[in-house]
Amino acid sequence: MKVAALYDIHGNLPALHAVLDELEDVKPDLIVIGGDIVSGPMPAQTLERLFRLETKVRFIRGNCDREVVMAFDGEPLRPGMSAKGREKTEWVAKQLTRAQRDFLSQMPQLFVHDIEGIGEVLFCHATPHSDEVIFTPLTQQERLDAIFQGVEQGTVVCGHTHIQFELLAGKTRVINAGSVGMPYADQPGAYWLLLGPNGCEFRRTAYDVEAAASEIRRSDDPQAHEFAEENVVQVPTAAQAMEVFERMSG
Repeated sequence: MKVAALYDIHGNLPALHAVLDELEDVKPDLIVIGGDIVSGPMPAQTLERLFRLETKVRFIRGNCDREVVMAFDGEPLRPGMSAKGREKTEWVAKQLTRAQRDFLSQMPQLFVHDIEGIGEVLFCHATPHSDEVIFTPLTQQERLDAIFQGVEQGTVVCGHTHIQFELLAGKTRVINAGSVGMPYADQPGAYWLLLGPNGCEFRRTAYDVEAAASEIRRSDDPQAHEFAEENVVQVPTAAQAMEVFERMSG
């Protein structure tokens, strides 16, 4: 069995199209969508594209999915959210139908699946206990061990920080799938993870980022130009992102 883990699409429909085109050759038996699906320039279109997949799909919830549902329902967003984050979340919520909102609200936080050659894998968005806790390869080992304490599965696949990496927390192998739509990496592209009998393989799908940026700029997203320039045509490096995340978490 082969499993493709697609995390943090963030409404980047051109990046999603590129990965799904590649998956036609890979032919996974299962696709796991690891949360933060819609918070980006093409939210409703991205979700509808995933609904049309013929391959078996399992969805889990990300923090941005949860916050978009809160905004749709008129609930107050977390006090610490930036003004730009609030603007994006509220705009995305207005793009969704009630049925799309209901789907996002019902996604589970966790998914466990047995994969030949790997064993039981726990899929979560950020950590097994939270959809927003931040950690990176720079995080102190003591804190990593505490975050994953009590996890029964030997492997955990996560996302949230948009950086592909692998580390060990206690006896737990932790693998970050990276981000399809908003990666922090050495070069632009759509990043994801392939799991199967041969182990876990970090994947990067190249796509026409200039054409994608033009398409994104034509969207109604009030932050479309910034997203296109800073998260598609160019992307922050993993090293830059890790420094920022470690300051945020510590």
